[in-house]
Amino acid sequence: MRVRLAQIAPVLGDLDANLALHLEAIERARTEGIELLVFPELSLTGYFLRDLTEDLALRLDDSKLSPLRDAARGISVVCGLVEEGSGHRFYNSALFLEDGALLHCHRKVYLPTYGIFEEARYFAAGRSWRPVRSRLGRFGISICEDSWHFTSGFLYFLDDCDALICPSAAPGRGVSEEGAEVSSARAWSHLLIAQSMFFQTYALYCNRVGFEDGVLFSGGSRVLTPFGRAAAQADGFDPANVDAELDFDALRRARIFSPLRRSERPLLFARELERRLDDDADPAAER
Repeated sequence: MRVRLAQIAPVLGDLDANLALHLEAIERARTEGIELLVFPELSLTGYFLRDLTEDLALRLDDSKLSPLRDAARGISVVCGLVEEGSGHRFYNSALFLEDGALLHCHRKVYLPTYGIFEEARYFAAGRSWRPVRSRLGRFGISICEDSWHFTSGFLYFLDDCDALICPSAAPGRGVSEEGAEVSSARAWSHLLIAQSMFFQTYALYCNRVGFEDGVLFSGGSRVLTPFGRAAAQADGFDPANVDAELDFDALRRARIFSPLRRSERPLLFARELERRLDDDADPAAER
């Protein structure tokens, strides 16, 4: 399967300009034989929206999304937007479009609200992890901060996902001890290697670039194999396409070499988790 990560710089608050950018990238990818095209987090709106959040929100049946659905014929597309749900709650969501239809919507579960991040002020949190059952395979979507929580990858691991898709809007922060890259990018690299190896899956990390409110988004989009090796990656802080071919024989080899899923004991895990939840509910419980 041929995949492309579209490392773009969305225009903050300009839905029309970003939609045009998406449609152009989709058409180019289709003509070049790409089967799965992934855009970054909030790719249709930009990230630091603040008071623009409600103005740019779209319901999933909004006619403004029709051109995207129509474009996703003969190609599968993952893109990000502000979704308006029931009760006028707003979500940081990623859509999986395929065969001219919306196949899946993942709402970001973990909303960073620390340092420069303030997502919980504007977004409601998602409440589920469901695999995407695509004609290309089975995928798990985790939006940026979601990937920093073990539960996201582990639940998709139990669902036998072929690849973890991580749309991201990760700023560059800190200075690496080695000096070759910012420390946040190095941390992402370690995280993705660990996830791909321990969950025995491809990892498709698509981060954005550009500036918003003086903040630099660090790019570094990459595809990792089930053995934790980089199959393709973007260097620098400029827009780029990261193309790779996913070889599903590699999944088979990784899972035969180390049959972690076969030996996993989810019922035992659930029982131990339930015990801890009971302890949390009872302050007098012995530790």
